[in-house]
Amino acid sequence: MKNLLLIALLITVSSCGAQTTRFNHITERNGKIGIGTAFPDELLTVKGKIHTQEVIVDLKGAVAPDYVFESYYNGSSLLNPDYQLPSLTEVEAFVKKHHHLPNIPSAQEIEKEGMSLKEMNLLLLEKVEELTLYTLQQQKEIEALKKKIDEISPSER
Repeated sequence: MKNLLLIALLITVSSCGAQTTRFNHITERNGKIGIGTAFPDELLTVKGKIHTQEVIVDLKGAVAPDYVFESYYNGSSLLNPDYQLPSLTEVEAFVKKHHHLPNIPSAQEIEKEGMSLKEMNLLLLEKVEELTLYTLQQQKEIEALKKKIDEISPSER
C-alpha cells in the first residue's frame, strides 16, 4: 500500500511540475501578459511569430480614408477637412527626396518605433484610394486622346 501511495504521489508531483514548465515562456507582470518576454509592455506582448486565421482591429474613432473620395468629388471633406489629393508631380518630388510615400513613415522610423497595424492599414487604404483616383484621371485622359486621334485620322485606325 505504501508503494502504491508513493507511486501516486510521484505521478502527481511530476504531472504538476510538467504543467508549470509547459508554460515557461509566459509571464505576467502588473496585469500584463508576456509570451516570449519577461517584460510585457502592453496587455498582451508577444515576442515572436503569431499564427492566426483572423485579426479584427477596432478603429476606436479613427477615420477610414473615405475622405480621399469625398474630397475629390465634393471639393472638400467633412471627415478630414485638411486632406487634399497631391498631384503626381508632388508625389514624385516627395518620393525622390525622401524615398518613401507621403504620410507613410520611413523604414527607419518603423524599425525604431514600430507601427500600429490599424494605422498602417488606414494609411495603405488611403494610398490605394489615391491610386484609384490617379488611374481614373489617367483613363479619362487616354479616352480623350483616343477621341482626338480618331478625329484627326479616322481611316488609319
